[in-house]
Amino acid sequence: MRDINQITIIGRLTKDPEIKYTPSGNPVTNFSIANNNSFMQGDQKVDTVDYFDIEVWGNQAVSCEKYLKKGSQVCVVGRNKQQRWTDKTSGQTRSKVIINANQVQFLDSKSDSKPSGQAEGLTNDYQQDDPWQGA
Repeated sequence: MRDINQITIIGRLTKDPEIKYTPSGNPVTNFSIANNNSFMQGDQKVDTVDYFDIEVWGNQAVSCEKYLKKGSQVCVVGRNKQQRWTDKTSGQTRSKVIINANQVQFLDSKSDSKPSGQAEGLTNDYQQDDPWQGA
C-alpha cells in the first residue's frame, strides 16, 4: 500500500504573496495562511488559529502573486513537505513543514476585485525534485 500525503485547507493570507524565480526561471510564490477553528471546552467556546506556510509553483504562482493579497481567502490542496537545512550559526539541523500547493482556489467574491473560483492555469506544472539546484 502506498503512503498518502494530501491536505486541503481554507484560510486567509497573513501577508501579501512573494514571488521569486529559480535560476532556471521557474516562478515560485510563498505566502502564509491563518486557519481559524473553535471548539467547546465545557461551557465555553475556545477560538484557536493555526498558521501554515504555502509554496506555489509555475503559472499558479504567478496568478497567486497577481490576484491575492493579505486577507484573501483561499482553499489550498497540496501535500506536506518537510524542508531541512543546517543553521549557519549553530551548525544544528533545522526543519519546518510547509504545504506544497497543487491547487489554489480563490474564494473571495468578485466585488473584492479578485477573481472568484479557480484562476486559469492553476496546475502545478514545474518539476520540483530540486528546483533550487545551482542557486
